[in-house]
Amino acid sequence: MEHVILFAGPMGAGKSTAIATLSDIEVVTTEAANTERHVVDKATTTVALDYGEITIGDEEKVRLYGVPGQSRFDFMWTILRERARGLVLLVNNDDVDPIASMLERLAPFEDLLRRRAVVIGVTRSDVAPRPSTADYAAAVSAAHPGVVLPILTVDARDLTRMRTLLLTLVSLVEAATELETDEVTA
Repeated sequence: MEHVILFAGPMGAGKSTAIATLSDIEVVTTEAANTERHVVDKATTTVALDYGEITIGDEEKVRLYGVPGQSRFDFMWTILRERARGLVLLVNNDDVDPIASMLERLAPFEDLLRRRAVVIGVTRSDVAPRPSTADYAAAVSAAHPGVVLPILTVDARDLTRMRTLLLTLVSLVEAATELETDEVTA
């Protein structure tokens, strides 16, 4: 079995780092000089995609695609979304308005949200302890009534935490696939 999982979120949320942490192969990156250092103070930013792979068990391959965090590259979101089975949305808790950023980044992935194939990882909560995961959950619920998503605090450099987030998503995707299969055969 194979899964295509997207990693999305604002610039600086940890998408490239998360993929590098998880990947079994050397990550393919498309980094360029960050021309928006006034927004996020980092030297480079992803302009097309990051790509890595991880194998779960004996045969289950997960392809990890990181999309650019800047909305001016949102055409890549559209291209990569077509094959995606799930979404890891990373949100940096020390953003000016991290909840608004989360909701803004969820909007282009409405199809995955409807299928409940989304998990949210809150990064940098060690730097900014608020908002809490409960605050994020309440915002998702208010914007998308009836939708409940797993929301975990993570450090994109921590393999254990990132694997937990990823495996949670893979479980959701597989459960949804089984439900769809059962509905078709019933």
